[in-house]
Amino acid sequence: MSDGLRVLELWRYPVKSLLGQRLERAEVGPQGIPGDRGWALLDVAGGELLTARRAPDMLFATGRLRPDGDVEVVLPDGTVTADDEVLSAWIGRPVGLRPAVDGAFHDEGPDARLTLVSTGTLGSWDRRRFRPNVVLAGEGEDALVGSPVRLGTAELDVVMQVPRCVMTTRPQAGGIGRDTNVLKTVHRERGGDLAVGARVTRPGGVAVGDVLARG
Repeated sequence: MSDGLRVLELWRYPVKSLLGQRLERAEVGPQGIPGDRGWALLDVAGGELLTARRAPDMLFATGRLRPDGDVEVVLPDGTVTADDEVLSAWIGRPVGLRPAVDGAFHDEGPDARLTLVSTGTLGSWDRRRFRPNVVLAGEGEDALVGSPVRLGTAELDVVMQVPRCVMTTRPQAGGIGRDTNVLKTVHRERGGDLAVGARVTRPGGVAVGDVLARG
């Protein structure tokens, strides 16, 4: 049941494919949590978006939104930078740290700017494999698809389940090892989906401890 679901963790991922920032509170707008997936590394030579599919080392760096609204990257050795040359030397190819246009770096597209998953769904899996914005204590988020909900003072429409790919199996920072059984289990038991995506219909504040309510 979805009754009693409450916010256990809030996350923002400023740079696509990089680790993110844990928050205590966020003012959620039409584009979701401000700065979430707001930047990406672009492969200068090919002009294409670079993700951890092609550059697995990205899963060991962290994107952070600075107080001035700009972004910086914390590399695995602790270096903090937004410099393209430094990032290129680290990743081993020419890259540029670039801002998104109209939420272009959101995988779920324009209809889902906030992803939610429950501890009941995650079970023993580390939530960092799935990069959710909201981790809910409890279970039952799948039943919310097609429903309006309130979270803090924000209002959302839960519009979809989130399909998963091989990225969930990859090793990353924090001692998370390679585990191909993750995706196999998601496909076998959940039809390839894990977490739900929502669009924001009324902006508002969301904080750890807030209870999710229908309608």
